[in-house]
Amino acid sequence: MARHLITSALPYINGIKHLGNMVGSMLPADVYTRFLRQTGREALYICATDEHGTPAELAAKEAALPVAEFCAQQHEAQKAVYDGFALSFDYFGRSSSPENREITQHFARQLQKNGFIEERSIRQVYSLADGRFLPDRYIVGTCPHCGYDKARGDQCENCTRVLDPTDLIDARSAISGSGELEVRETKHLFLLQSKLQGEVEAWIDEHGKDWPVLASSIARKWLTEGLNDRAITRDLDWGVPVPADTWPELAAEGKVFYVWFDAPIEYIGATKEWASQDEANRDWKSWWYEADDVRYTQFMAKDNVPFHTVMFPATELGTREPWKKVDYVKAFNWLTYYGGKFSTSQKRGIFTDAALEILPADYWRYFLIANAPESDDTSFTWEHFAASVNKDLADTLGNFVNRVLSFSRKRFGDNVPAGNEEGEAEAQLGHQIAELLAEYERHMEELQFRKAAQALRALWSAGNSYLETKAPWLEIKTDPEGAALTLRTAMNLIHLYAVVSEPFIPASAAAMRSAFQLEGDTATWVTQDEARSLTFVPAGTPFTVPPVLFAKITEDDLASYVERFGGGDGEA
Repeated sequence: MARHLITSALPYINGIKHLGNMVGSMLPADVYTRFLRQTGREALYICATDEHGTPAELAAKEAALPVAEFCAQQHEAQKAVYDGFALSFDYFGRSSSPENREITQHFARQLQKNGFIEERSIRQVYSLADGRFLPDRYIVGTCPHCGYDKARGDQCENCTRVLDPTDLIDARSAISGSGELEVRETKHLFLLQSKLQGEVEAWIDEHGKDWPVLASSIARKWLTEGLNDRAITRDLDWGVPVPADTWPELAAEGKVFYVWFDAPIEYIGATKEWASQDEANRDWKSWWYEADDVRYTQFMAKDNVPFHTVMFPATELGTREPWKKVDYVKAFNWLTYYGGKFSTSQKRGIFTDAALEILPADYWRYFLIANAPESDDTSFTWEHFAASVNKDLADTLGNFVNRVLSFSRKRFGDNVPAGNEEGEAEAQLGHQIAELLAEYERHMEELQFRKAAQALRALWSAGNSYLETKAPWLEIKTDPEGAALTLRTAMNLIHLYAVVSEPFIPASAAAMRSAFQLEGDTATWVTQDEARSLTFVPAGTPFTVPPVLFAKITEDDLASYVERFGGGDGEA
């Protein structure tokens, strides 16, 4: 059986991320990893903070901190938020780690050895006011393609087009704001992607045919336009240094590798960090080097697709070493905020730390995955969020759990009642639940998250329909044993919901499961036969009524959220 390697795009170190970042990579990766583990597969989920490059230096400058200290603080701050969202990383590393430095420099040496790195003199923007060459992201201006006036020198955040700093209109320094810029000659290392284009095309032809259209179309667009040789070094004080044993002149000048060269390599570096915590039982190379039994799935938003489907595979291919390359790329469109783009740099939208201040993580986890921007951009609105939480979580699932357990305790005490033997209604319910569970599993296997959420919601709804049909509050008046059967069956549904809902809402799933005092309850998933029989919780099992799982969002709540974060004008 294949082992599963899962990575999600590395979040930048420069501040707490917004909900768009969460749903575009880390959260769906977590949901999928949890599902794999529950269904008996070995899965390793690796992520890290992306700590190099201009964003880190600029953010540290703004915070008046040394960049190393700033990154260390921000790593802990981000990790605390991800812990709050119950993201089940096996390891959450740092791209500034010694392990990443070592492996990045190894990759560079191998590419040089194989003729895929070349030192070239280029003309680069120099800031007279700052007295230094400016890396691409230190230059801001107007995008020549879409007119966005805060485009960076490497990529326009608005239209996602890759840029050269000299493309910008009215360019200025991001450090000083000065427009006193001139172009001077300097030396950098270039990755000769043009020499690797044929190999990358062949690799995508073989491995990319089953990718989502979003991922494969972006990759093929880049290949159709032709791979250009790309500078992989920058003039920065913070980053993986160019190794002096290979490029002594550039090392003496303080050149570091471009963040998009070392950041994907950090997936490997973080795995090595993970393994170093238990070297006797963990082998990082078995996941990355000659790892033929590993299925590797990456999760990312669409702006990260070119780097992961073209640039990083080209880098791996060029080493002429058997590094593991991605098998499946799950790409996402944008989550927008009332139709406007979430933006870390412009502080527009809901940020993950603020989200957790308002409501528990499960509210956000469920809503985001149920509305994941898989086939198109998805707009977040507070009205839609409240309607989904109230209908699906509070009314459909939460109310079912509360009324079943409360009514049974009131009428039959603190143990699961026995009642009659299962009848036709229970047999039909079991058949329906088994079918819905199979549908849910299929969508999860295919990484179709919105469809999986629909199937999960249908599972919850089936319990409500059964309860309404049997009406134990009426049944108990004429057939107490029949009512006991209905409630026992419903309690078995609650246990099933606890198990299969865990990838989406882990805290609530744990609360449902802990309601039953079952000895040896180690089940991680539910088989089709178990779903049909619904006998997880036998009669006589003690139970408690947990606190309300999901509180409804009121009109007053909604008004306060809109006042704090903004609403229909598209601005936060």
